Amino acid sequence: MDVYYSPLACSLASRIALYEAGAEARFHRVDTKAGRTEDGEDYRAINPKGLVPAIRTPEGEVLTENAAVLQYIADAHPAARLAPQGFQRHRLQQWLNFIASELHKYVFTPLLSPRHDAAAKALARENAAERFAYLNDHLTGREWLLDEFSVADAYLAAVLNWAQAVQLDLDGYPAVIAYRDRLRARPAVARALGEEFAEYRKAA
Repeated sequence: MDVYYSPLACSLASRIALYEAGAEARFHRVDTKAGRTEDGEDYRAINPKGLVPAIRTPEGEVLTENAAVLQYIADAHPAARLAPQGFQRHRLQQWLNFIASELHKYVFTPLLSPRHDAAAKALARENAAERFAYLNDHLTGREWLLDEFSVADAYLAAVLNWAQAVQLDLDGYPAVIAYRDRLRARPAVARALGEEFAEYRKAA
């Protein structure tokens, strides 16, 4: 499998999931601004949207969007138990969509993007309060988003990592902080974060 990523972007979730599964993959760093991979390939020829993550399966299929990519990884490695079956699979999709729409796009994209003005950033911070309160309530008394660690937790690990970069104060959400600390204590998460942070610093 080929994985196209940018250091500390949401594609970090794919690396975490693969490390959790003990799976091998070829990682290709992408400069999304230039639209090129580290090998000089035209990334838009791989993913016309120009965004990460994208994967190329062993069969040559290209798949994009975190919710799809993460479930593919989970299904390709069932022994890792990264995605539940039955009705709980719908719960997994519920959380993947919440993270993608309510946190990633609605809160962090405006805060991280220089294209959003001060008013948009202020609104994103207001929106963050309600969404993190909901997340905090759900995580109170729970170890993970579902009954076991899943690819939804891998995605949330990547997204929560941005809070410090945008100075989003999580002190009012103790269950979220405890959850974040549990995530970072997992060997796969710690390894993925460490590797991508080193790449990010080197490129800065």
